[in-house]
Amino acid sequence: MFEQSKQFNKLIGASALTIAGSAAFFSVFGLSKLFAGAQLAVIIMAGSLEFGKLVAASFLYRFWDKINPLHRTYMTIATVILVLITSAGIFGFLSNAYQGATVGFEKESTALIYKEDRLDQLTDDKKFLKEEMEAAIAELPDNYRTAKRKLREEYQPKINKINDDMISLKSEIGDLKIQLVETGVEVGPAIYLARVFDTDVDTVVKFFIFVLIFVFDPMAVLFVISYNVALLNEDEEPTKPEKKKKKWWAVYGEQKKNELKQTIKKAVKKDEKPTMPKDTKKEKQPDGRIKKPKPKIEKGAFVRNS
Repeated sequence: MFEQSKQFNKLIGASALTIAGSAAFFSVFGLSKLFAGAQLAVIIMAGSLEFGKLVAASFLYRFWDKINPLHRTYMTIATVILVLITSAGIFGFLSNAYQGATVGFEKESTALIYKEDRLDQLTDDKKFLKEEMEAAIAELPDNYRTAKRKLREEYQPKINKINDDMISLKSEIGDLKIQLVETGVEVGPAIYLARVFDTDVDTVVKFFIFVLIFVFDPMAVLFVISYNVALLNEDEEPTKPEKKKKKWWAVYGEQKKNELKQTIKKAVKKDEKPTMPKDTKKEKQPDGRIKKPKPKIEKGAFVRNS
């Protein structure tokens, strides 16, 4: 489809520019976050290196056989290292985006884990107090009813306090779970994939980040090289004059004309008429009619009877 279009080279160039520009932007942004103390300097440095990397890839393709091996080796290694640096910058950008999207989720998850642990601890404390109270009451004789009542009155406020704390914690845990559902919408796909593959969310996100960085910048460099290939092939191909296409009615009329000529030639070959002498004069008969001259019969000719 596109290979037959005259704009295919421009399409390759636009794809190379788009992918390379996107990779450069994300890489520079990620590196600036990594070196937050000198963001402007890092942006200038990383931007110039990104531009130089693309020019170096084009230069190596065009002049690979014309430069000395040392020059060629150094530029190749430098280009590969710059691709790795760009990939590292993209990894930093995506990691920062993931952490920004999950920071609230992680805070709420941590708070929920803490409150659930606190609820388990209060449950154990309540159970221990009840067991201790029952053991103390059991040690007293049956006729020590007043002492038993005092023991119950001594332990009961502590148990009631634990019950109040447990009710308050259960209410807070319920609110946190609702907030986690609302916050988890942003990272819902990652959570779902983590459950499907039976792993944690960080592992899933890390896998997708590595897939992206291994495709992003190498694809940009390859598109730049492909654009150079298309330009060089365009320069080598000779320009062919364009043939004017005839209208359908012109072609149809010319075809009919040729058919008519062929029909006339066949008719002439089939029915050959005798040739008239050029020097004969037309003579008039007495009744005023013109006397036709006798035809000159050529050798091998066929004369029809009138």
